[in-house]
This record gives sequence, structure tokens and C-alpha cells, in this order.
Amino acid sequence: MTDVRELHAATSHAPDDVHAADVRDPATRPPSTKRYRDRPFVAFEGIAPPWDPALSLLTETRTDPLAGTSSTERESIDVETVATLCYEAMGITNEIDSDGQEHRFRAASCTGKLYHVECYVVCEALPGLEAGVYHFDPAGFGLDVLRRGDYRGVLAEAVGDSSTGDDPATRVSTAPVTVVTTSVWWRNAWKYADRTYRHAFWDSGTVLANLLACAHGLSLPAGVVTGFAADPVVDLLGLDPETEGTTAMVPIGEGSPIEGMTSAESTDSLVEPDDPSVEPIDPARVPESSGSVPVSNIADAWDASTLEDGEAATNWRRRVRESRGIGRVSAGSGRRIDLEPVDHETASARPLHPVVVRRGSCRTYATDGPSRRQVATVLDRATRGIPGDWNGGDSEHLAFLDVYVLCTAVDGIPDGSYHYHPGENELERLGAVDVETKTHVALDQSWAGDGHVNVYLLADVDRIVGTLGNRGYRLAQLEAGLTLGRLYLATYAHRTLGGLGLTFYDDPVTAHLSPRAADQNPMTLFAFGRKSVE
Repeated sequence: MTDVRELHAATSHAPDDVHAADVRDPATRPPSTKRYRDRPFVAFEGIAPPWDPALSLLTETRTDPLAGTSSTERESIDVETVATLCYEAMGITNEIDSDGQEHRFRAASCTGKLYHVECYVVCEALPGLEAGVYHFDPAGFGLDVLRRGDYRGVLAEAVGDSSTGDDPATRVSTAPVTVVTTSVWWRNAWKYADRTYRHAFWDSGTVLANLLACAHGLSLPAGVVTGFAADPVVDLLGLDPETEGTTAMVPIGEGSPIEGMTSAESTDSLVEPDDPSVEPIDPARVPESSGSVPVSNIADAWDASTLEDGEAATNWRRRVRESRGIGRVSAGSGRRIDLEPVDHETASARPLHPVVVRRGSCRTYATDGPSRRQVATVLDRATRGIPGDWNGGDSEHLAFLDVYVLCTAVDGIPDGSYHYHPGENELERLGAVDVETKTHVALDQSWAGDGHVNVYLLADVDRIVGTLGNRGYRLAQLEAGLTLGRLYLATYAHRTLGGLGLTFYDDPVTAHLSPRAADQNPMTLFAFGRKSVE
């Protein structure tokens, strides 16, 4: 059985050994979405996005007492709601022509803009949309019909007993809609080889961050479920597990319990299921490329982290909740800097939808950086409040990650490297840092040095995998990806700020933050700052 720690070590970047794929022939560049040959299609007619301030929708924090309220009320989830959720999560927000090629940009960031994350919708009968299993097509802006009928019971079976506490898994059997995210390995491996296994969860996380914010803005309960059996979901969606793996599911809304495992009672079902499982489907798809990229190591790691059935999923979630905080490091005695994030009354009122549309990857920064208040607000909103099955409803803080911040030219924060303590809204100084160091540890990318604030999320991979198995690694990377997505949204909610996610040299990051982070590994990096006016 694959130990994912070996794959993590093998895909770590070092200054003298940066891993990159050798198969970047433009002629074989992957497409950005699946296309089916033989499935009916439901075209969306429009969206009705929430117009609440993005900073209020990101997270429920002590500094934002009105978070959790919304001015956009929905009597029920309908096809327009589903369209809105899909668009804000991974819709096409901009199209440009460059060098004779058309480039389409998505609502959520993705490593290399290779868009290997897919979204599937499993729903009951909704106004304007039949009960069924669907694939979201961003290019056509609609849904490919994979199955007709109410298949939510299959997801409930995969989750298992979810009756413990305020766990999002409890809503899988009742939520009118559940969104399932997956990664098509080779699309990202075309450029990044086996490091794609990290990216699968980073990039799923940015999509999920947008999805949660949108659902919150529509007054719909939503949370991320990571503990579920793979095979029933793979069969339900018609996936090839050698090339595409499930990363998470998100039940959205409130509804009535499912009576048994009823599925596809309609007479026009595309597939007649068995109870409680379903017969696999293999829908014909348009071939994605004439080239091939090895993904066997990625598929092996995914397979080694799957759960056998609902009972195994239930037991795993229980272990996770009992292990929250494993690998986190304690605060020290370094000098503290108090941060004061804005409250609801003084926060930016920029709505979520414009923030999603204007989000980009900023690469030019002003000489003078953001204010301490702006940095405090971005950190506060991004690092709290992820509702997931790994925290049992206690979404106040990150479960497995520590937050480190490298600052230069920030008004009100001396240049230096810091350990951020979300509960106290404080930065604890660890040591000095300069632009050259920030640039170097971030794979010698100048944007990291120019960006005034570099936010690193670190986890103790060895302890997490040792305690929670290979699936614990997936969870740590997904939590980092979700936080990365929220860093994007919190940054772009400020008119003068911009940022981007970057990669890094693994061991040099740990070395720079040691001895505090001596046993931890960098998961993600986000650089942000005040944008250049040029």
C-alpha cells in the first residue's frame, strides 16, 4: 500500500531539484472540462447571485456579528439557485484572446489554469430541474444529465451513520442538493506531474470556498464532507477511478429525510438502479487529448486513501474529530503585535459576486504595502469558520494547520516572519525577513518578494498520516486549499489589494520558520499586497 508521505517527499521542491513534467507539448494541452457525447443537456438561463458583502459571507467570526445573516432569502432551491451555485464556484468569468488562442478564466483559482476540478450535482426534484445526477459544464453553462431520479440515498449510504453532532454529513440524506468535486488527474499532471496530488485538494478547496460563500449568501446551510466511501460515488457519477478521483461533497440546503434508498422512480430514467447501490455507467465522452500523461502514482495514492464503506467513513470521521489539533504547534514568547480586523459596520461592502468576477492573479505591487488593519482583516476572515465534517460543527479555527506570515513594507507591522494566532488576533514575531528571502523560498518567484504579505499554511504531515492514515493527508491539503480560496476572496474584497497562490521550496520554507515549524511541512502559499496603480 502506498504511504502518501513517500509521495509528498518525492514531490517536494528543492532549489537544485525542481520537479516538473516533461510532457508540456502544446498540442496535447488538456481541455478545461469534460464533454459528453450521448447525454441530454439542461441549459441554464441565468443566475441570481447574493449581494451581501463578501467579507460577511466568508466566515462567522467574533469581529463580524452579522455573519450568517443574508439579505438574499430563498423560499426554496430551484434551477436558478443551482445555476448560481455552479457559476460562483467554477463558472467562466472572463474570456480573452492572446496569441490567437482563447483563454477562459474561472471563478476560482487553479494551479496552472488547467482546471482539472469537475463539479457534479445530485439533487431531488426542484422547480425547473428534475431529480437526477448531473455534470456541470462551465463552457456550455448547463448540466449534462447522467441519471434521472433521486439518488441522494446513494450518497447517504456512502457517508454512513452521520448522526453525531452538527456534522455536515448529517445533511447528505436530506439536503435538496449535494455538489461533489473531483479531479481529472492528467489535466494537471500534464504540467505538474505527481505534484498534482497536492493540487487536486488545493484546487478543489478554492472551488469549495466560493461554493460555501455563495450558499451562505443565499441563506442555505452548507458544509464540506470528506469522510465517505469512494466506490458508490464513483459508480454513481460514472467515473474512471484510474483517471479521476472524488475530493469532497457539499450538501446544500435543508429538506425532508429520504425514505429508504429510493432512486429513479421516473419511467424515463437513463439507468435503472439497484437498491441501495447502482449499476455503474460509462457515458461516452469526447476524447480529451492524443497525448498521455502517467498518473499511476497519483491514482495509487488516491486508492490507498479511500474508505471501504459507510461504516468505515463513520469511524474515520470520529477519529478525525478526536484528533483535531494534531501537529499544531504552541505559541511561544516572541514579541506580539495586536491585530484589529474591521467589524461588520466598517468592513468593505463589496458584494461576493463582483469579488468573484474580478478575482485574478496579481503580479505587480506598489512600493508601499497594505495597512495593518487590511492585513488583519484578510487573515481573520480567511482562517476561521470552515464548516466541515472534520470539526464536528466547531468551525471556529483551523483544525490541522498553523498560519505563518512573512511581511515587508506593511504599514504598522515591522518587517519580519510571524506565527499568526487567530484566536487572539495576534502576530508573534519569529525573526527577520527581507524581500530576497521571501523570493527565494517561494521557488525564486519575484511575485512572492514583491507581494508585501506571504501567508504560509503548515501541517505536520508525518503525525497526521501516522494518526489518520493516508486520508488524513487529503484532509490537511483540502483544509489548506479551502483557506487559500478564502484568502483570495478576502483579499479581492478590498479594492486596493490583489494576490495570488504560489508554490515554494518545501524544506527551505520549514528551515526559515524553524525552530517553531521544525516538524511541519508547507501546504500552501498565498502572496498579497497593495496593487500597483500602473
